[in-house]
Amino acid sequence: MPIQLIVTHPGGAHKDDFLACSLLAHLHGVPIQRREPTQDDLGDTAICVVDVGGTHNAQLNNFDHHQFPRDAPPQCALSLVLLSLGVYEDALSFCAWLRPAEWLDTLGPNEASKLMGIPRTALSELNSPIDVTLLNRFANNTELNPDSVLYQVMCMVGEDILNYLRSLRSRLDFLKSHGQWWSIETQDPNAAPICALFLEQSEVIAKDPSFGLHAFITEQEQQDHVHALIYPDRRGEGYGLTTYEDCPRLNFSLIEPEDDVRFAHKRGFVAKVEATEPVRLKALVALAAVN
Repeated sequence: MPIQLIVTHPGGAHKDDFLACSLLAHLHGVPIQRREPTQDDLGDTAICVVDVGGTHNAQLNNFDHHQFPRDAPPQCALSLVLLSLGVYEDALSFCAWLRPAEWLDTLGPNEASKLMGIPRTALSELNSPIDVTLLNRFANNTELNPDSVLYQVMCMVGEDILNYLRSLRSRLDFLKSHGQWWSIETQDPNAAPICALFLEQSEVIAKDPSFGLHAFITEQEQQDHVHALIYPDRRGEGYGLTTYEDCPRLNFSLIEPEDDVRFAHKRGFVAKVEATEPVRLKALVALAAVN
């Protein structure tokens, strides 16, 4: 049966119920009511009940977490919706904001800040006016319909999250088949080789060549081994050379005098080059090595 309604709790709104409802609004385009659910709501598969109701049953579209035991994994309503869509594991791996959102909603700000390794005050300091406005406007509505501006913004948010996760999974599969791990010797015979992830030019990735590279490195558990990324320059012919996580072994400003270098950032973390041959690209990376 098609979804006809989304119900979430009244009162104050939080990031988890806002985002969970955003995903469902994008997928189903039905009204959102902020009220306590009835037993009929909880038993009706055409109604999504989010962050309220005291039950989690994906088959009935019930997505509450408040009844979970104290020692349960820190999953919130958003987690449960992502689970039902089959994208939770990817979201947890590649959306750095998800785990802190879970901690904040299920454990509270003090415990969340400890787990994040930041002062409690940093949570308030990082709170965006965008978050405040959207959550306040969401909380102040008892019902949102698809013609509402806020509803349409929520649909955009939900769409972007799902598009990111689904396109990322496709890109990771592409990188697994087409990414190359290069070992580049430097001019220092005593230094270990530079490890670079190289991605060849392709129409498949032309729109955003660097998309997914960091996630791919994480998925392949190569974070401690990679020093550089080499990928097609989407602004023209040639390649972009960047350090991985500001690796101190490379400074691309050193290759600025080379004839085939179009741009090298003064801080040394990125360069754009006209070179396309692997031999020359490797030579430029070697020239950028800090002795």
